[in-house]
Amino acid sequence: MVRQPMMGGCLVALALAASPAFALEDGDLSLTVTAEVPGNATPYPREMVLLRIRGTYRAQIALEELRQPSLPHFGWTQLGRDHWSRVTIQGQEARGFERTVAVFPQGPGRFVIDPFVHRLTLVDGGERRVVEVRSPPLPLAVAAWQGPGGPDAPEPWWLAAQDVTVTDQWEPEPEGLRLGEPARRTVTLDVRGVTADALPPRPVLRTRGVLTFAGPVERQTRITPAGPVASVTYRWDVRPGVPEPVTLSAISIPWFDTRARVMREAEIPARIIGGRAAKPADAAPPPPPISPWRALLAGLAAFGLGLGAWGALRRRERPAAPALRAIARAARRRDAAGFHAALAEAARRDPGLAAAWRADPGLASRLTALDAALFGDGSAKRLDLRPDLPGLARRLSGFARERDRRRPRAAARDALAPLDGPWHAKP
Repeated sequence: MVRQPMMGGCLVALALAASPAFALEDGDLSLTVTAEVPGNATPYPREMVLLRIRGTYRAQIALEELRQPSLPHFGWTQLGRDHWSRVTIQGQEARGFERTVAVFPQGPGRFVIDPFVHRLTLVDGGERRVVEVRSPPLPLAVAAWQGPGGPDAPEPWWLAAQDVTVTDQWEPEPEGLRLGEPARRTVTLDVRGVTADALPPRPVLRTRGVLTFAGPVERQTRITPAGPVASVTYRWDVRPGVPEPVTLSAISIPWFDTRARVMREAEIPARIIGGRAAKPADAAPPPPPISPWRALLAGLAAFGLGLGAWGALRRRERPAAPALRAIARAARRRDAAGFHAALAEAARRDPGLAAAWRADPGLASRLTALDAALFGDGSAKRLDLRPDLPGLARRLSGFARERDRRRPRAAARDALAPLDGPWHAKP
């Protein structure tokens, strides 16, 4: 903390000559300014310095106005509102005043902060008098940076702060992206002890095999009693440009820790784009390889079982089954001519089933309507049959299944008997 001595007491300038009603003594009206830097260190350019303006007044004040000097070599921001309180000085009650201003020196050197002037309207015995209370000038030294980089270097960006926090968010997560799929990356820097204009520009996000499209940058400053807190948000749209996983490199952000007086690094972390970064820890190990002879025998056995099952199904299949499948396909295509051709094939393969269809009153009328639409006069051909074909196909197939269920299965016959002629039992 840098303090300026009173130089023989605070400077009080009275706008009017003193009168018996205003018996002010030295120390009744005082205004001081002190500079605060962590550890009482000499600040560097762009580092926050807190100016504490404090006044103590043993008088009745009706009006007041604090006039601030121009501060030509500093950026500055006031931290909150002025604070008034009641204090006791040498057993006497007084009014206490406090204002805090954060200043940021723009370069090294030795500077003098001109006096702050507090213009007060005092009341005593029904009379008012205006006085101006001035703070002593405040010398302030700003050191030149001696290490690499620094405030005057074009790169890296100089950032003197109390704390830096990096937040990295992805939507969706980048490891699972496929070729050409987009993801939104949002990086936020929260920095204590600076204003938003002191935060670095958007970093360059570029890696071979990854396409990046930069979005707008958002900056905000929030004022707190301990100093400003700034935040900046960077956004990118990221797409993998190759099918293989690609590592998007980390980005380092150097900054000077004004509390510890050392250089530190914040980091935007590296991420893998387009593939899983690592296998899950609980993933089951792959099964041991199967012997090629065991695999060959298992394949032959499965083929034999499948062939036998297919043959048994084919033997138990009704004669008109292929035609019924053709009817269903024609119905799905809304193909009335194909539907009729499949009906004819079913009648050829199973005349009894076709006769049963024609004998059923509900099916007979629908089959007659189909014939009329295909082969009748013009009025019948205008009939829209497309919605009826799927329903008719389901009805025909259901009728066939019901007929098979009700009819007892005939005893199996020798398939070679028709080839050898009538079979006669030997005597």
